[in-house]
Amino acid sequence: MTPRTLPVRRLLGRLARRVARAGRPGRAWTVPAAVLAGAVAGGAYGLLSTPEYAATSYVVVVPGEGSDPAGAMGLAQAYGKVATDVALTGDAAVWARVSPATLRASVAAATSPDAPMISLTARSDRPETAAAMADGVARALVQKGAHTQASTRVRVVQFSRATTPTAPASPSAPLAALVGAAGGGLLGGLFLLVRPKRGTAAAGGAAEAGGAAADGGGAAEGGAPADGGGARGSAAGSGAGSGGRGAAVPGPAVKGASQAGTA
Repeated sequence: MTPRTLPVRRLLGRLARRVARAGRPGRAWTVPAAVLAGAVAGGAYGLLSTPEYAATSYVVVVPGEGSDPAGAMGLAQAYGKVATDVALTGDAAVWARVSPATLRASVAAATSPDAPMISLTARSDRPETAAAMADGVARALVQKGAHTQASTRVRVVQFSRATTPTAPASPSAPLAALVGAAGGGLLGGLFLLVRPKRGTAAAGGAAEAGGAAADGGGAAEGGAPADGGGARGSAAGSGAGSGGRGAAVPGPAVKGASQAGTA
């Protein structure tokens, strides 16, 4: 490193620090802005969306005389998988006063892993409709179990009727705003991780370019005397070669000169 390159490197270092300090405020406000935007979006969704109510009815499969309890567990799993299909073949949609498509899309069945019990959860924007759909599917399963009791040797009994919900199951506006804020903060953090550091990259590139230019200048300054000395040495060698005819100096020019002297 020559003394002339030191001021250049110091200047480039100061410039890089200034660029980095100028870019920090924008990146620092990215996550708070994303959190605020997510909270506003979540709160607006919670206020403007239609509230949804959920009602649940329970059905249990009871083994008959001489039947294996494990068979009741297996049949409960099977009934849980075809609950909506059984309800559509029956009169569940008529009892709930909804269309079959609405009944299929609004009712979900879940089975217990340690008991032959099936939970039937219905969702609707009206609490009475949600309770009617859950009880309608449960009633259809009870009828299906009665029709197949002779072959399956189990009974399907409605364990608990659905109660009319008094509060919506959909998230409230404050909860939706909180979830939106959390999601916005996560997206803002991911954006900062993915976004390249433009200020630092530009400063680093400028510093590298300045360093390369400074090194090139030093090399050129140091190489000039060497080139001059080499030229003077070459001239001296040529003079010595021309003065002494017997000196053997390889090269096309020397060969031509020797031929001319011989002639």
